[in-house]
Amino acid sequence: MRKWISLLCPLIMIFILTSFRFQPASNVEVPDALKVNGPTEVLFPKNKTTFKQVMAVPPFLGSSYIGFKEALAFKESQGDYFTINTLGYLGKYQFGIGTLQLMGVYNATRFLKDPVLQEKVFHTNIARNKWILRRDIPRFVGQRINGVVITESGILAAAHLAGAGNVKRFLRSYGEFDVNDDYGTNINSYMKKFSGYDVSHVSPKRNAKI
Repeated sequence: MRKWISLLCPLIMIFILTSFRFQPASNVEVPDALKVNGPTEVLFPKNKTTFKQVMAVPPFLGSSYIGFKEALAFKESQGDYFTINTLGYLGKYQFGIGTLQLMGVYNATRFLKDPVLQEKVFHTNIARNKWILRRDIPRFVGQRINGVVITESGILAAAHLAGAGNVKRFLRSYGEFDVNDDYGTNINSYMKKFSGYDVSHVSPKRNAKI
């Protein structure tokens, strides 16, 4: 009896499994939104995604302070911490050696390799420029110069580009004095491009250093 049971059990299991009817995959209806109607490029490995491409457009930052510094960084270096431009300016925010030394940074190699230090230097420089321009910011914010409404963030971005002293002269001459950097970008264009960001929480600091 046991011998018959041991022979019948496998046959019963095979019968049960084969009794199920499976629908072929071709009968499954694919939603139109998921259908591919033409050849699709594969991003990797044919086209490698770089850090710059991933960080290029942070859409969620808006007019915050982080939005301000990321927008400025993208204009300066496309957000690349490790770049040196043709004039020797360094890092994500393109600082010159002289400006770094003013803030107590004397090792350019260390600066270039240290993203945390670069972020600290940027914030320190904003605080330093805000102190230098502490009288001009409340005086000129809201006024219109060369068709551009002056804002605090525009003033500080322009100071990053051309130095706080040149921005003072620009404002006090009502735009008659303007300077270009070596790539042709002027104070007025930075005033316009970086207007309207909230940089209010950065406190002005005299002789700010790291």
